[in-house]
Amino acid sequence: MQTPQTRQTEGNLMPNLYEADFYSWTQEQANLLRHHQWNQLDLPNLIEEIESLGRKERQELRNRLGILIGHLLKWEYQPKQRSRSWLATIRIQRREIIKLLSENPSLKPYLEEALQESYENGRDLASGETNLPLSTFPNQCLYLFEEILSDRFYPGPSTTDDLMD
Repeated sequence: MQTPQTRQTEGNLMPNLYEADFYSWTQEQANLLRHHQWNQLDLPNLIEEIESLGRKERQELRNRLGILIGHLLKWEYQPKQRSRSWLATIRIQRREIIKLLSENPSLKPYLEEALQESYENGRDLASGETNLPLSTFPNQCLYLFEEILSDRFYPGPSTTDDLMD
């Protein structure tokens, strides 16, 4: 008998499909689910992958927040270096975070924790890209989550040129 978990056939041990060809494994699992073949599913790996999907959504939120915060810090602490590129990154990250949260509303209780975790990365990004010492930036995030996502929030001195058009 052959099972997805071991792929054993008549004393011949074949590599586990999950380890040998992940894409093929996903297609096989989807097909088994589609046809209600519950006893054929590779449950340990299927459970692991489903849990991993949830962790990836949290990770994506943290990554996007870190990039956004880093650019907001750059915007605030280097106003003479502001560019359309920074502005585009801020706008794109805001839109993508809003979309991620609308597609995954259960991430909302995690926002404060994600904000604090992301701030460290944003601070590192801002320091690295501006060549300002890390100590230039506050140790804790001073921006409110609502501000961070607001298309009207740009910290620091107001922009007087056509950069915002």
